[in-house]
Amino acid sequence: MAIVWFGMAVMSRVSYMRLGQATFRAPPHEGGSDKSAAAQTADVAVQVFGHRKLLRDVRSGVMHLLLFYGFIVLQFGALAIIWEGLTDHVLPYARWNAFAISQETTVAVVFVAVLYGVFRRYGERLERLKRGLKPAVVSLFIGGICITVLLTLGFGRIASPDTAHSAAYAPISSALADLLKAIGFTEQSASYGYETAWWLHLLVLLAFLVYVPQSKHFHLMTAPINLWFGRGVTRRALQPINLEDENAESFGVGQIEQFRRKQLLDLYACVECGRCTNVCPASNTGKLLSPMHLIVKLRDHLTEKGASVTKRQPYIPAWAWAAGHTKDGQQVHVMGASMPIWNGSRDAADTSIAPTMEAQAESWQKSTGTAIEDVSMIGDVMTESELWSCTTCRNCEDQCPVGNEHVDKIIDMRRHLVLMEGRLPAEGQRAMQNIERQGNPWGLPRADRAAWMDACKEQTGITVETVRDYERRGERPDWVIWAGSMGAYDARSRKVLFALVQLLDAAGVRFATLGAEERNSGDTPRRLGNELLFQELCAENIATIERYSIRQIVTACPHTFHAMRNEYIDFGLPADVEVVHHTELLNRLLDEGRLRPAKKVEARVVYHDSCYMGRYNGSYAAPRRILRAVPGVSVVEMERSGRNAMCCGAGGGMMWMEEKAGVRVNVARVTQALATEPEVIGSGCPYCLTMMEDGLRQLERDNVNARDVAELLAESVCGG
Repeated sequence: MAIVWFGMAVMSRVSYMRLGQATFRAPPHEGGSDKSAAAQTADVAVQVFGHRKLLRDVRSGVMHLLLFYGFIVLQFGALAIIWEGLTDHVLPYARWNAFAISQETTVAVVFVAVLYGVFRRYGERLERLKRGLKPAVVSLFIGGICITVLLTLGFGRIASPDTAHSAAYAPISSALADLLKAIGFTEQSASYGYETAWWLHLLVLLAFLVYVPQSKHFHLMTAPINLWFGRGVTRRALQPINLEDENAESFGVGQIEQFRRKQLLDLYACVECGRCTNVCPASNTGKLLSPMHLIVKLRDHLTEKGASVTKRQPYIPAWAWAAGHTKDGQQVHVMGASMPIWNGSRDAADTSIAPTMEAQAESWQKSTGTAIEDVSMIGDVMTESELWSCTTCRNCEDQCPVGNEHVDKIIDMRRHLVLMEGRLPAEGQRAMQNIERQGNPWGLPRADRAAWMDACKEQTGITVETVRDYERRGERPDWVIWAGSMGAYDARSRKVLFALVQLLDAAGVRFATLGAEERNSGDTPRRLGNELLFQELCAENIATIERYSIRQIVTACPHTFHAMRNEYIDFGLPADVEVVHHTELLNRLLDEGRLRPAKKVEARVVYHDSCYMGRYNGSYAAPRRILRAVPGVSVVEMERSGRNAMCCGAGGGMMWMEEKAGVRVNVARVTQALATEPEVIGSGCPYCLTMMEDGLRQLERDNVNARDVAELLAESVCGG
């Protein structure tokens, strides 16, 4: 019956996932991968069996590793115990003595790991871990299995002393048997104890089997599958929408069944470890958004709606889950009106997620008077304030040990709000309208896009030609500088562009720009959910690139870099068009000896990693190599740097919107940088540069500057 119940619970959830869109995983040209099939398989194996991500937190990683392998080993012992109880014969395992001592050692190790896990959750009280009875259930199950195994073995040694193997190979059960004898157990009474412990062991083991697929521990089955289907996805591109599909009734995701099946599999793979929320810049600064709760809430909603649509019972047997039902049927979850209570006197460096965790726990409650058909996914499950708090930094996904993708779900829901309902925060709407009308988020005249070229000549004395100028002479430049809206219009970002021009000129690189023919890359509209505007801008830019047969593009903006390198390919950009970030090109020129830093620049520099260069594209070394190549520069690192660097707060369109809760993300990040006592906060992104300077102004730190690595290199190479 336990196996039947287990199968029913699994099949119920499979049927819920099948409600999603049949596109289970993005095809290669949409998901993106530069790894071989063997390398992808090896990567999944390392994740599953090597616990690569879990071991980033060494203590919990080792604990989980012991539980993972210990539980596998214990199943062989469980088979032996069950077989012996049913047949009175020992399973014919080879090297029985070695097997016996391995079982006893494993039981002890697993039990200690369980106790440590309980201590982590309820003693240390890690903020990222939920507390209460429900999270303790699995500890009770595994602890119960360990205890009943030892009791079965201990009583068995007393009840059948002639068949018991040597105490040297069963030290724990032998010691337990001696203790039981000391308190008065005889062979006869021990035989009763043996049968009682045997049945308890079977009961706990089978109850755990039934419980697993109906809890977060379903990840035991779904996590490896989820990692397999997500294997090899390296370019982090958003899934395109076919806006010309005449059969499409809506765009984006407004209902749970509009997610792809892979996205729904994510929901049942979540282990609720909280690693995602622990690093989320929104959660870290007192916003309501929590990536873990995003997954949990969508999972609960899918289970409740799936049960209603498929008529399959979600919780089996129903009497064991009576708390989830009323006499009229199943209760459903909805969000209340709770918001994080953020103490304004707290230091911005305190990135505690406690307010967000508490607010989510208070808000996500069961409602007995609401039908599942009346629950709106956007509004009742995910609030709009949560969706518009995401900076799309993907730190949540980088930390997730089971391969969940949080950002894509948020963007899909934003797409529905924007494309189907026209709902977008006022500042974001203004930026969209400005991009649509004038091609830039500020609404400045389109004709001014090329004005930076004249300003560059005035400041550096270098003439920046256009691609058209080269074409008229029948020539081609080596590289085309894509200025981007920040470089073209923002006075501070222009200085970075000027430094890049100086360095390319010093290296003897033939470069040009598109000038007024360049368009906004579309990154901001896409992250804000306006897929229509993104695709229009993308098509215009690709047409321009093709018209001039451009094959090498360099840009100082990681957002433009990512969109053009990894997402334009889905819309027809030729695969042989090379798009590089300016730090990569400058690093290449340094390696070739074409740039020679000579002037000493005395500065203690802490480097802030751009999310769209780091986690999105794996580029961490190039900017640091540039900084270390500059004489006089000493590079220091923040506690959160590299792959775990905290976002500046500008990604996902947040550059153009106001933060309405908690601490500003950029202030928190600048506070982290200032802890290293730098003279300069280095960056390689115009968004990051703006946010760092804004944070320094807000904290009134006039003695620290924010500078792009190109500016520091240009000062050393070109002087001035």
